[in-house]
Amino acid sequence: MRLKKFVAIGTAVVLSLSMVACSSKKNDNSKNTPTTKEENEGAGTEEETPEVSDDETLSYANIVLGESYTDISTTIKFYNNRTDMNQSDYAGKKWEEYVAEFNKMYPNIKVDIDADTTYADSALLRLQSGDFGDIMMIPEVDKKDLSKYFVSYGDLATMESEVRFASDMAYDDQVYGVAYMGTARGIVYNKAVFEAAGITELPKTPEEFTAALTAIKEKTDAIPLYTNYAAGWTMSAWDDYISGTATGDATFKNQKLLHMSNPFENKADGTGAYAVYKVLYDAVANGLTEDDYSTTDWEGSKGMLNRGEIGCMVLGSWAYPQMQQAGDNPDDIGYMSFPITIDGKQYASSGPDYRLGINKNSSEDNQKAAMVFVKWLTEESGLSYDQDGVPIAADDDNFPELYSAFEGIELVSDDPAVKGEEDLLNALNADSDLMVSAGGNTKVQQIIEHAANKTMTFDEIMAEWNAKWTAAQESNSVEVNQ
Repeated sequence: MRLKKFVAIGTAVVLSLSMVACSSKKNDNSKNTPTTKEENEGAGTEEETPEVSDDETLSYANIVLGESYTDISTTIKFYNNRTDMNQSDYAGKKWEEYVAEFNKMYPNIKVDIDADTTYADSALLRLQSGDFGDIMMIPEVDKKDLSKYFVSYGDLATMESEVRFASDMAYDDQVYGVAYMGTARGIVYNKAVFEAAGITELPKTPEEFTAALTAIKEKTDAIPLYTNYAAGWTMSAWDDYISGTATGDATFKNQKLLHMSNPFENKADGTGAYAVYKVLYDAVANGLTEDDYSTTDWEGSKGMLNRGEIGCMVLGSWAYPQMQQAGDNPDDIGYMSFPITIDGKQYASSGPDYRLGINKNSSEDNQKAAMVFVKWLTEESGLSYDQDGVPIAADDDNFPELYSAFEGIELVSDDPAVKGEEDLLNALNADSDLMVSAGGNTKVQQIIEHAANKTMTFDEIMAEWNAKWTAAQESNSVEVNQ
């Protein structure tokens, strides 16, 4: 399918999917702890920075693929989390295949793939040690520290004309990260299970979703909602729904949340952060999830969903192709929006997956080669399309067929923080220990634990979170809007 147009509202990127038309699946263009000052001082990143000659400023926009830097002969290392793309049984396109295609254009730039099964835990340590090669998927660090580790791709205005989500890794008008793909936030589900349960319309509110899960439990043998509690990192996915999806507001996460009084309180209209997390609490409390949350198996869950042993899982659109490839029933895999409706309309948060950063301390040739490879991944490789992701190149409107399920739903990308508050969310997260949209696995796991063990009501949990957020605002002298 091809999305007709990216609609900009303010500085937000909002996609209107009301005019989508499906096409064949072809690419026409063939979450960690913020660093502290002390940690950075001991990270070993104060080496002399390679300089690019004055007459040849390295920038993403100036690179012409197939023409720029064709004389470079070097090997670069790409540190990333996609270990599945290295495995022999991976049904999709493997890293080695992408690199082979890249080498048709740049035969003298070799790319070593360093994929890490513990990336979420190890990336920040590798960053601080400087041992992350030439390109890495950027972990959560303070925006002001980006220039300590990474090369600038160019100024923000220029990069916004080149790639989507450019502001996500921007600081002081410079962009330090380019996403390897974008995602929408929704729910991956098994169509056959929903049909067997008699669900004829996809749920659009929390109440309808709970009713659908109940029907699955009563009429099928499938686990209605699989939490993936034990994996840990999967829990942080729930944070991704509290902004655009739950509010329809592109300014919520990076601007309003910082100054909001009691952001986790009940809005009593089925919207907001309260409504998102309550979906999970109610599902567990009502026995609509797996019997023992502590024994969930992330890798095994993919095949279970494919076989119809699971009804649905709350994960970004990146999970959709993995579920399709996990068994013999790819056509049974569907993707739907999260069940929240705001004044009669549905929204879905959209944003970058990991952003690719280029090592500031790499050699000049390796910096050039790395930026060429990043631009090739963005414009020529088809990687984002192959992963059913939102395309990154700003002029690429070739969206995977997956997004036809979002017809009439607006995908909302978060606006950046206002100048001077780029790192305030990190500070509030650290001081509150809630880590909203920053790898907040523990707090979401605790929702499941309390719901299953009946040790705290949901309102008690939200009251505790509000108290922590308020205390963090006070310790950071944040002006709170009542």
